[in-house]
Amino acid sequence: MAQAKTDPNYKVIAENRRARFDYAIERDLECGVILEGSEVKSLRAGGTNIAESYATVDNGELWLVNSYIAPYEQAKMFKHEERRRRKLLVSRKELADLWNATQRKGMTLVPLVLYFNHVGRAKIKIGIAKGKKNHDKRETQAKRDWSRQKQRLLKDHS
Repeated sequence: MAQAKTDPNYKVIAENRRARFDYAIERDLECGVILEGSEVKSLRAGGTNIAESYATVDNGELWLVNSYIAPYEQAKMFKHEERRRRKLLVSRKELADLWNATQRKGMTLVPLVLYFNHVGRAKIKIGIAKGKKNHDKRETQAKRDWSRQKQRLLKDHS
């Protein structure tokens, strides 16, 4: 990842920060995204949201559902739909693993980060996740608060 920070092509477009709070992520997977030209231009301008989206396996294909990519104003003739289903690219083995994971009780596919990789291609990181209960969320919040308080105490004493 150190190379990615210095690489001029690597750029995080959208991050689903709420996903790590609402879900326990078992593992994640990098997928390619099939986009139209005006969608890529809009992503480069930074107009997107993946917070309300999810991924699903339908008819042997992986789809990103309900992701928002803002319309690109300079595209006069070839505009795109803002909330259309976008196909995700994974290998057959990974697709079979994802389908098996979603068939288990309580498992879902949650988009974590949408970014341009070092080559300049749009990629999305999908997490295989299980929803957290309220007591798990409170426990996560308590750990986060304690770590902040601990850092403050260490900072004050030094």
